[in-house]
Amino acid sequence: MQHQNAQNKLNEKGSGIVQKAALSSALAATFLTVMKIVVGIKTNSLGILAEAVHSAIDLVAALVTIWAVRLSATPPDEDHHFGHGKAENIAALFETFLLWLTCLWIAWEASNRLLGKTSIEIESSIWGFVIIIISIVVDITRSRELSRVAKEYNSQALAADALHFQTDAYSSMTVLIGLVCYGFGFKWADSIAALMVVIWTILVSLKLAKNSFDQLMDRAPEGVESQVLELLREIPEVKVISSIKIRQSGPATFVNITLGMDKTMSFELAHLITEKIEEKIEEKISNSIITIHAEPI
Repeated sequence: MQHQNAQNKLNEKGSGIVQKAALSSALAATFLTVMKIVVGIKTNSLGILAEAVHSAIDLVAALVTIWAVRLSATPPDEDHHFGHGKAENIAALFETFLLWLTCLWIAWEASNRLLGKTSIEIESSIWGFVIIIISIVVDITRSRELSRVAKEYNSQALAADALHFQTDAYSSMTVLIGLVCYGFGFKWADSIAALMVVIWTILVSLKLAKNSFDQLMDRAPEGVESQVLELLREIPEVKVISSIKIRQSGPATFVNITLGMDKTMSFELAHLITEKIEEKIEEKISNSIITIHAEPI
């Protein structure tokens, strides 16, 4: 038997709070991108221009996230029996590739400036500092909110979006340090700051890519199997635990269990026990969709 209450809850959440969080991220990314492009061109700061491209990537990622959470909330149909949750994993992996493309461009331009192949004077302007400080505040605020919603509703796409904004916040801090150093005569500081943005972004995106790839390959979520085993061992009617198979699909955790119970037990009692198991698992594992097959022993 398969428990559908969790799937219904996921659909309701996907159409509400999760989509609202994704939309607000798109608006924030649009605001930051426009401001950084204007100030970056005015001051010739590679660090700020790098941040503008980074925010533009955040905007694309936010739009992809909106698509993913809407599709993920779509109920199972005749062609997708397990729902559309993997849309979030695909979106997260796509966002990672966007980050890597950004890193290539920033690293290339920063290297050319450090090696003297490109010479551009940066205008030290108060607007450069203002835009970076505003960016840091917005990025930290959005990252915290996205992380909270992603954790509450187990959304991989929102978690990826949160990482984008978190990365943007740290890289903005790096650029701010670079601008301060440039003001004291260290002209290479802006390019070094841009390269530090690249390093930080790659480190974060590699973890994001691994998590997305693991879910697309149906790798069991860490620690979930031991939680299910512990719960099953607390049920005295369960005589044998034949198999436990667990996979993650977007916000949903699919738990498939085969267990053995006394063959003299009535069908009604066996049904009540499996219902009890489902309730216990749902209490421990949020957004879980459970399938239990009981065999006579």
